[in-house]
Amino acid sequence: MAEEQHYLVGLDLAGRKVVVAGGGTVAQRRLPRLVAAGAVVELISPETTPSVSAMADAGEITWHRRRYAAGDLTGAWYVLACTDDPEVNAAICADAERAHLFCVRADAGQEGSAVTPAAGEHDGLLVGVLAGGTHRRSATVRDNVLDALRTGVVADPGAGGGEGEPLLPGVALVGGGPGDPELITVRGRRLLGRADVVVTDRLAPRELLDELPPHVEVVDAAKIPYGRAASQDVINSTLVDNAKAGKFVVRLKGGDPYVFGRGFEEVLACAEAGVPVTIVPGITSAFAVPAVADIPVTHRGVTHEVVVVSGHVPPGHPQSLTDWDALGRLRGTIVLMMGVERIEQFADALVAAGRPGDTPVAMIQEGTLRTQRVVRSTLKGIAADAAEAGIKPPAVTVIGPVVDLAQRP
Repeated sequence: MAEEQHYLVGLDLAGRKVVVAGGGTVAQRRLPRLVAAGAVVELISPETTPSVSAMADAGEITWHRRRYAAGDLTGAWYVLACTDDPEVNAAICADAERAHLFCVRADAGQEGSAVTPAAGEHDGLLVGVLAGGTHRRSATVRDNVLDALRTGVVADPGAGGGEGEPLLPGVALVGGGPGDPELITVRGRRLLGRADVVVTDRLAPRELLDELPPHVEVVDAAKIPYGRAASQDVINSTLVDNAKAGKFVVRLKGGDPYVFGRGFEEVLACAEAGVPVTIVPGITSAFAVPAVADIPVTHRGVTHEVVVVSGHVPPGHPQSLTDWDALGRLRGTIVLMMGVERIEQFADALVAAGRPGDTPVAMIQEGTLRTQRVVRSTLKGIAADAAEAGIKPPAVTVIGPVVDLAQRP
């Protein structure tokens, strides 16, 4: 008897209700693409990973903090059953069948009425592969196609004009860039596709997790400001233990690992344990986020200096290593990272140190993503203007005359 074939189709989910039951790493992988497709996602789960709960806090999804119940599929167009209880997943699929809804069952793909293809994106081209429900085979073919597209082995007539590198041992510390999955480096993306374990941050490009084969273990090391966070010691031991077990580990971080990313702490922990580390720099949010908001951090004749400052420790705090008096005397560009919650303190410190209160300031939330927001103000007005606009982390603040360059006649 011939193996059952699936019918590969693209769904327009924009503005349509999609039910996702289960808030674990499977949901963490699938949710970003659903959100990117414009789906109105309702997540049903008593608990979630930190990254999934952050999506709910940001309003990207609606999270019902309870178990699945009859009637939850009312009005839905598509269903994903990805709880950790096979009986619950089976019940969800049965309810979907009665409601004539296509349902993906994460724990037993062949028993659902739909199968998620191994998908990936290259320069706006969405590549999906189904191999009779065998996801590992689908993912391997998908990876080969994407690698061929990215290295130019296969021509893409819709894009502007090798061999894969060998598997490296130990840990790869990969900078994922400022958030847009297209802004990770080619090498970073290639190594991500060869990982056995991926330890990821909340600010790493989330859509890339959906391209990982199902055998890849995803460890959520999200660090949410003033919220749930994995301790650095736990992250370090996760990297070391998995690498010593013979697995290739990718530590996927937002931005550049060495720019306020605590990347070198992880390198030191691996070195102390005798675990080799490959460093893959990333595009830092400190410069990329202002750029996509039409703000060059340097410009000839305007500023010859740029200083990147951490806002993790406020002015006047005993642990602060920042000389705010010196920063106040500068006339170039200051890029403030992690400074949303205490922006009034930082602005006051700079004004007190001599920076004019009418110095232009821009605060860019979720830069490079489709949800990017920009508030332009001055040092004396940014705290009130950002609060009125509801700006939340992650955001990059740029201070200096370069902020107004795009608005000049």
